[in-house]
Amino acid sequence: MAQIVLHQNNTRGHASHGWLDAHHTFSFANYHNPERMHFGVLRVLNDDRIDGGMGFGTHPHDNMEIITIPLKGALAHQDSLGNSAIVKQGDIQVMSAGTGVKHSEFNANADEAVNLLQIWLFPNKKNVVPRYGQLSLDIAERHNNFQQILSPDPDDAGVWIHQDAWFSLGQFDEGFETDYQIKRKGNGMYAFVINGKVIIDGHELNTRDGLGIWDTDAINFKALTADAEVLLMDVPMEL
Repeated sequence: MAQIVLHQNNTRGHASHGWLDAHHTFSFANYHNPERMHFGVLRVLNDDRIDGGMGFGTHPHDNMEIITIPLKGALAHQDSLGNSAIVKQGDIQVMSAGTGVKHSEFNANADEAVNLLQIWLFPNKKNVVPRYGQLSLDIAERHNNFQQILSPDPDDAGVWIHQDAWFSLGQFDEGFETDYQIKRKGNGMYAFVINGKVIIDGHELNTRDGLGIWDTDAINFKALTADAEVLLMDVPMEL
């Protein structure tokens, strides 16, 4: 029988630093909840809004797969690997931190906020050579469809990471219904509702709610509003 965990929007951790308004689905920084440390290998799911011209100065990471998905606006990225890039809505960015990398992230625009999801996954290989990847996606391909944006395979659709995980994004019309098949035995699925209202396996979710499901092979999905937008994260449950 499928097991679930529900994380409603208003139960997330919250930090307001003036220039940064951050919501944490899992324990992060000053938000610590022993019941919300991770979902399988999914360690961090941060929903950040950064004021114009502001951002995070150079800081280090290691042995983590870091995925950034801008939802609105654009982010300026620089790192110790020599990469300098603008990551905008419709793009997905990945860093395999491996043996260690330093980077900075700033709002690329002075006159509007940037809203992004930053997601960390534990890798299945430690101390790999650090690497950077970025891809612009055709948003039209996710209309009434779960568009794959990440996988373990460099030759598959989307960016790739050192983990047996698959991410998909979808935008749906009201009433659209489909099933999602879990990609790998032993994986679970964490759904994050970016916008709108949906039902997943009988559980009604609203904007910024999250639902984790495991011990199942497939999930049923239905959009209840015309603006429904959802991120699915298909991840190993074992660390």
